[in-house]
Amino acid sequence: MITVTVYREDNRITAFKLSGHAESGPYGYDLVCAGVSAVSIGTVNAVTELCHVPLEIEQGAEGGYLYVSIPSDTDSEIMNQVQLLFEGMLVSLKSIELEYGKFIKINTK
Repeated sequence: MITVTVYREDNRITAFKLSGHAESGPYGYDLVCAGVSAVSIGTVNAVTELCHVPLEIEQGAEGGYLYVSIPSDTDSEIMNQVQLLFEGMLVSLKSIELEYGKFIKINTK
């Protein structure tokens, strides 16, 4: 199962963590894993490219782990843009959870 943990302060996303494997299909054909990966990496790439924010990223060497945090010194106007992209990511992940809940769980801290 993929566990998504969203960290918030003052109702703003400050970081998120993905851990585990969906195991909803054979390796290379796991649609849940592919969907979660596409949504999360796409969001990270969008923030980096469009907002020019140097996100702090940790990845597991063999997959199954991604931790992304927003630098605390991010300008407030830029932070609003980052929040919109991160909230959009969360909407997409919740859609995946709605359909494939036995393979993905979203938590907020």
